[in-house]
Amino acid sequence: MNKIKQGDQVIVLAGKDKGKEGKVTKIFPNNKVLVQGVNQAKKHQKGNPNAGVTGGIIDKDMPIHISNIALLNPQTQKADRVGFKFLDDGKKVRFFKSNQELIDA
Repeated sequence: MNKIKQGDQVIVLAGKDKGKEGKVTKIFPNNKVLVQGVNQAKKHQKGNPNAGVTGGIIDKDMPIHISNIALLNPQTQKADRVGFKFLDDGKKVRFFKSNQELIDA
């Protein structure tokens, strides 16, 4: 079980987009994640009239290392560390270390 999952709201801790918030859209196996609206690059895209794709310069989200992001605690609106614990029924869940609040109950 990973500390950060797809769909989590995260905040960037380091890099050019430090302080930005976004949703994790994809997790790659080499410890990189794709966060919506973070680490954007300009891509020159060629148009294709058969597929209905218009050409031009588009903004594309690029992967960021998982160590440069942290899970966003919705109650404090700050970055928070994540821990694991087992419930009474044996289910493994994540929790915020600052206030012991369960993330996925």
